[in-house]
Amino acid sequence: MALINTIREKSGVAVGLVAIGMLLFIVGGDLVGGKNRLFNRNDTVVGEVAGQKVELEEYNASLEQAKQAFAAQQQRQPDEQALGYLRDQAWNQTIYRLAFQPEWEKLGLTVSDDELWDMVQGDNVNPGIKQAFTDQKTGQFDKARLIQYLQNLDKLPPENQAAWRNFEANLPAERLANKYNALLKNSVYVTSAEAKRFGMNQNTKAVVKYLFVPYATISDSAVKVTDEQLQAYLDKNKSKYKVEEGRSVEYITIPVVASKEDSATVKSQIAELTTQFASAPVDSLFVMQNSEQPYNKAFRSPADLPEQLRKQLPLSTGKVYGPYAEAGTYSLYKVTGVSTGKDAAARASHILIKPEGTTPEAKAAAKAKAQDILNKIKGGADFAAMARQFGTDGTKDQGGDLGWFGQGRMVPEFEKAIFGATSTGLLPNVVETSFGYHVIKITAVPTKQTYQVAEVKKTIAPSDATRDAAYARAQALKGQATDLASFRALTTKDKTLVKQEAKNLDASARTVNNLQNAREMVRWAFGFNPNGAKTNVGDVSEVYEMGDQYVIAVLTDERAKGTATVESLRPELTALVRNEEKAKQIMAKLPTAGTLEEMAAKYGPTAQVGTADNVVLGQGSLTNVGFEPLAVGKAFGLKTGQKSAPIQGEQGVLVVEPQTVTTAPAPADLKAVQQQLAQQRAQQQDGKIYEAIKAHANVKDNRAKFF
Repeated sequence: MALINTIREKSGVAVGLVAIGMLLFIVGGDLVGGKNRLFNRNDTVVGEVAGQKVELEEYNASLEQAKQAFAAQQQRQPDEQALGYLRDQAWNQTIYRLAFQPEWEKLGLTVSDDELWDMVQGDNVNPGIKQAFTDQKTGQFDKARLIQYLQNLDKLPPENQAAWRNFEANLPAERLANKYNALLKNSVYVTSAEAKRFGMNQNTKAVVKYLFVPYATISDSAVKVTDEQLQAYLDKNKSKYKVEEGRSVEYITIPVVASKEDSATVKSQIAELTTQFASAPVDSLFVMQNSEQPYNKAFRSPADLPEQLRKQLPLSTGKVYGPYAEAGTYSLYKVTGVSTGKDAAARASHILIKPEGTTPEAKAAAKAKAQDILNKIKGGADFAAMARQFGTDGTKDQGGDLGWFGQGRMVPEFEKAIFGATSTGLLPNVVETSFGYHVIKITAVPTKQTYQVAEVKKTIAPSDATRDAAYARAQALKGQATDLASFRALTTKDKTLVKQEAKNLDASARTVNNLQNAREMVRWAFGFNPNGAKTNVGDVSEVYEMGDQYVIAVLTDERAKGTATVESLRPELTALVRNEEKAKQIMAKLPTAGTLEEMAAKYGPTAQVGTADNVVLGQGSLTNVGFEPLAVGKAFGLKTGQKSAPIQGEQGVLVVEPQTVTTAPAPADLKAVQQQLAQQRAQQQDGKIYEAIKAHANVKDNRAKFF
C-alpha cells in the first residue's frame, strides 16, 4: 500500500467511487479455464522460464485476477475467445517477471516512489488509469475522480482492494520494461555511410537489356524429381524450414438441421400466437413473452419495413400480418400505430447510362442512348428487360429495381425527380445526375406515412429429438471407423458426408479451419487426454459437439519440432527442385557467345529478349519479368554493355546486359535519411527485444496440456 499512502499524503480530495474498469484488464485470466481437466494430478507445471518452473497454482492466480477484472469492466464473464487472450496475457506477464527482471537487475534499473506517484496522478499517468477515469461525455481524464477513488479504497469490498494492490504491484514492472526498451532503442544508430548507400540505392537507375527463358517453357512432366533430391535440398536449406510441433487431422461434420417435424411444430405454435396476438391487450408485453427479438416502438417508413409488409401497403392499425416464413424464421407483424413522418419514402426502378468519357461528345452520346431507351419503353418495350440489357450499375440484374428508399439517400437531382412524382409509372424525361443519365420508373408513390409495428419472431430450431438423431448418427459413424482406412471409407459409403483436412495444427489452436470452439479436438490430437493416453496416427476421436454440428476426427500425421519433413513440404520443395533442374537444362542448351538476340535465336522461340527501363537497384524487379533480385544485382555490378553469365532466377534463366546506369548523387540531407532508417529500426525493437529475451530464457510453454 506504499503507493496509496504516498498519494494520500500528497492529496486531499473528497471521497468518491468509480469502477476500476480497463485499469484492471491488464492483469489477466481464468482459474482453470472452465473446461480444464488435470489429466495427471502429479503434473502441475505449466511451463518453464529461465530455468524456473511455473506452477499451475501460481499461473491460475494470475488468470483468476484477470477474469475478475474482465467481468468488472465488461459486465459479463469472458467467453472462450476472451479467455484465450487473458491466458496469453498472464503468460506474457510471467515471462516478463522471470526472464526480464534479471536483465533489469543486471543494469541496476529501479523505480522510485516518486516515479510511481507520477504514473498514477503526476504528469505521466499510466494509460490504463487514464482510460478507466476518463469522462465518457467529455472524453477528458478526470484526475479528481481517480484520487477520490483511492481515498475511499479502504471502504471498498476486499476483492476491489486486492485488485488494486495487484495492479499497483505491476506498475514498477511496466515502467522498468519501458526503461529497458528505451535503453536498447537509443542504441540504434545509422551511420552516414549507411544512409548514403541507402539513398543512392533507392535512386540509382539503369536500363537493362535481358534474355529470359521462363521455367514454364519446359513442361513439369518432363522433369522428374526424386525423394533424394528433395531431401538434399531440404538439408541444404534447413534454416528456412524450422517448424513447431504440429498435428494433422481429417474430420467429418454431421450438421444438426431442423427437420420437417421441427418446422411443423413452430408453424403450429405461430398459428396459435396469430390468434392471441390479434386480441393481446398489451402488444409490447406480448412481444416480450413470445418473440425472440425485443419490442421496437419506433415509427418506421416503408423503406425500413420488412419486405413482406411493404407488399401489403397501406397497412391497417390493429391488423396482424403473417405468419411469413423466411430464412428459417416465422414472423408475425401487428400494426400498433400509424403516423406521418418528416421525410418521404418511395420505390423506383432506373436504367443508368454512364458516359464513356468526360468530353461533351461522350455525354451527348450517353444522353441520346438513354433517350432512345426511354422512347422504346414508351412504345411498349419491357422496362426490366431493357434494364438488364442496357443498365450499367448493380441494379441491372434486378431489372433496375432500387427498392424502397427514404429522402436523403440519393443524389439531389435523382431525389427531386422521384419525390416530385404524384403517381406511379414512367417519368417522361431522362434525368441527368453526376453518375450519368437515368430512365426512371416510379413503382410506389412517395409517402410520408410511417408505421409502428410489433413483431413476433420464432426461429425454426432443431428439437432435442433432431439433435439426438444427429448424435446417434455420429456415434454410428464412429463405430464404423476404427482406423484411418475405415474412417476414409465413410465418405465412400455415404456420399452425403464430406471429409475435410487440417494440416499442422498448433498445440494451442482453438479453431480448426471454420470449426469454432474446437479446443477439445486439438487437445485430443496432441494426446492431452483425461486418462493420459497417447493419441497415435490412425486413432479416431470421440464425437465432439461444436455448435449445431457433431464432429469426428482421425489423426493423420504428427510433426515434431525442428525441421519440416519432405512429406509435409513436398509440393513446395518439388517446385523449387524442379526449377533447379529446369535451370540446368536451359543453361546447358543456352549458347554463351554472340549478342542476346543471337543467343536467343540459337536457343529457340521460347527465349525472350527485352529491355527494362527504370530498373532500381534497391527494388530488385525487372519490367515484364518480375521480382529478380539476383539478376538486378548482377546488372548493377557490370560495366555498360557487358553481358552476364546465365543466371538462375526466380521465374527463369536470365542473361542481363546494362545499357545505361544513372548513378544517383548522395542524398542532400543525410541526417533526414539517417533519422528515417533509425525510426524504422526502432519501430521493430520492442518485438525483437521480447523475442531475444524469450529465446535466451529458453521458454517452455506447456499450457496446452491444461487448457
